[in-house]
Amino acid sequence: MDFLSVVPVLVVVVIVLAVGFSFVNGFHDAANVVATMISTRAFQPESALIIAAIAEILGPLIFGTAVAATIGKGIIAPHDATIGVILAALIGAIGWGLVTWFFGLPSSSSHALIGGMAGAVLAGFGTSHLKFRGLAAILVVLFTSPVIGLFAGYWAQKVLLFLSRGFSPRLNELYKRLQVVSAVALALSHGTNDAQKSMGIIALTLVSAGVLPHFMVPTWAVLVCAAAMGLGTAVGGWRIIKTVGDKIYRLRPINGFAAQSASAAVIMAAALLGGPVSTTHVVSSSIAGVGSAERVKAVRWNTAFDIALAWVVTIPVSAALAAGSYWALRAILPQGSF
Repeated sequence: MDFLSVVPVLVVVVIVLAVGFSFVNGFHDAANVVATMISTRAFQPESALIIAAIAEILGPLIFGTAVAATIGKGIIAPHDATIGVILAALIGAIGWGLVTWFFGLPSSSSHALIGGMAGAVLAGFGTSHLKFRGLAAILVVLFTSPVIGLFAGYWAQKVLLFLSRGFSPRLNELYKRLQVVSAVALALSHGTNDAQKSMGIIALTLVSAGVLPHFMVPTWAVLVCAAAMGLGTAVGGWRIIKTVGDKIYRLRPINGFAAQSASAAVIMAAALLGGPVSTTHVVSSSIAGVGSAERVKAVRWNTAFDIALAWVVTIPVSAALAAGSYWALRAILPQGSF
């Protein structure tokens, strides 16, 4: 089969999978955006998901695509990435995302994508095509952001408790209304950070196929990936919403506002600096921090441990899935695409 006739088809397949990854990311990570405001009864589930979906779409359009550049150029040099590598990376990341969604475990789509890209490159070319300095910088951001989220949630709750001292319990009604603001901020930060990962993959694919002369994110890719994530969020990941909203700490409106505000601040700061963080783990750790600020023993640390376990294993497992996918695809597709 002529390679020139195959490449356009494979490019389309990769773009479709990248958009599919945005959709999976949306319904997988929807829990992180809406779980707190649903569990505190600040919003009805349908309203929460619609508000979050709209904000998810607006995020990357307003705040730019710095994270996409990090994903597209920080792990693999654009001219070194092949269609086969990118395709296998997406299969590994989407596969792990669906497995963890099925079991209701809030794993990280960001970790899965990073692991998938690394695993596919190692399977195809060994270490020579992997940019270890860029990968190390990304991993530092991924693994330190939940710790920052924990402390941010803790101190946000402490400050709110201090400011609320002496007020009647009806103050919770105010915090319930304020969750509108914090929920929109969190959704904007999630869209700004997570939707860009698929944009980076699409841009990398177009450079690899020779469609683009250098790395850049086309406007249509921004719109399509943002819309796919918004649609995924609107569909909702109800299994994970229950885990995040109820099984870490029993949230009241003041807790939900603190957790959402802390998470949004950490995620948006990382996005503006080009750091791809895990929304899942920042939100989960912020909730644990909020709970710890009130009563450490009230936090369900066994659930937090399960989430942390997924945090640790996601990169190696998605890397292994991507490597296996690469070898399987290599046996099926023309060698020129690899």
